[in-house]
Amino acid sequence: MARTVIKLGSAIVATEEGELRAELLRQICAAVAAALKGGDEVVIVTSGAIARGTRVLGLAARPTAIEELQAASAVGQGRLYRVYDELLGEHGTVAAQVLLTFFDVSARSSYLNARQTLGKLLEWGVVPVINENDTTATDEISFGDNDFLAAQVAILVGADRLIILTGTDGLYTADPRADFSATLVERVEDFAALDALSITQTTSAHGSGGMRSKVVAADMATAAGIETVICNGERDGVLARVLAGDREGTLFIARQQRHSSFKLWLRYAKPSRGTIVVDRGAARALREDGTSLLPVGVVQVRGEFAPGDAVEVVEVRAVLDHGGAVEAVQGELLIGKGICNYSAGELRAAAGLNSAAVRELLPRATAEAVHRDYFVLA
Repeated sequence: MARTVIKLGSAIVATEEGELRAELLRQICAAVAAALKGGDEVVIVTSGAIARGTRVLGLAARPTAIEELQAASAVGQGRLYRVYDELLGEHGTVAAQVLLTFFDVSARSSYLNARQTLGKLLEWGVVPVINENDTTATDEISFGDNDFLAAQVAILVGADRLIILTGTDGLYTADPRADFSATLVERVEDFAALDALSITQTTSAHGSGGMRSKVVAADMATAAGIETVICNGERDGVLARVLAGDREGTLFIARQQRHSSFKLWLRYAKPSRGTIVVDRGAARALREDGTSLLPVGVVQVRGEFAPGDAVEVVEVRAVLDHGGAVEAVQGELLIGKGICNYSAGELRAAAGLNSAAVRELLPRATAEAVHRDYFVLA
């Protein structure tokens, strides 16, 4: 039995004019139903609510203002889900509509509740059909693109694989629409090697992602040990073939070194509220020794945050003169992200102090500004 998350991009769900691609969706839902009958569990993450709403309202193009996007989504969301419900129902498969915002996964308690709910639906043989709740999401609490939502959902439910259906055959060495010499990348094991490629952010008329967001989603999923495929959802029978284990598009190999569910949540879901700048010794200890961050290693605190908020930890790279003074700043290097035990004000007061001095200044404070168990390297 395999647990699979399938993401359908806007180009798969709707035409450039916003008309639903009913026959293509029918074929996809048939493949999903067949997978369920074979013992698999499937989650669908879908785009297309705004495209559907745009079409129903007769708008000339996809809106750009946030309130117009949310209104179009409100019109299209129910109509889009009804199509999935009917198409899956033709095969005796029950669907459930689930709308998520970034807030639902950024708060740990909500994250765990969403995981339990989705787990129960899968246990019951139901296909969750998930979309971002565009009608309430804001720029501050938005996934920004359903590729990221799909990766978060795959991590959330502990999926074995993530399949991203798009309008191209997969990841190319360059944009094949602009460079005729571009070739398909069939297999990716080293994400660092992708830096040499020209990965486009170009989207369809109703999309908001592009190939770059899909590669980032694959990076997120494979870090959780989830195999990821990006392939052309418009090709006849492609989903059925991928579900059966055939090679299509670009395969991203799951990484051997997996992070815990908590650290994956911390890295990808919980937003950072501030920045802690540390000295060279603290940076080396965090990076190489896996230690906790103590106030003595803190040199600067930026932003305002409360205990329990996530913060980024950075090291300032500087050139020192012969006397050890800073001669020039070369830039900052992100070390990682963690849960801070101090408020920003408390940490500013404690920065640079040894543990005894911190206890005298803040008797109730913990010894660690960021404990190693609540810290993940970048």
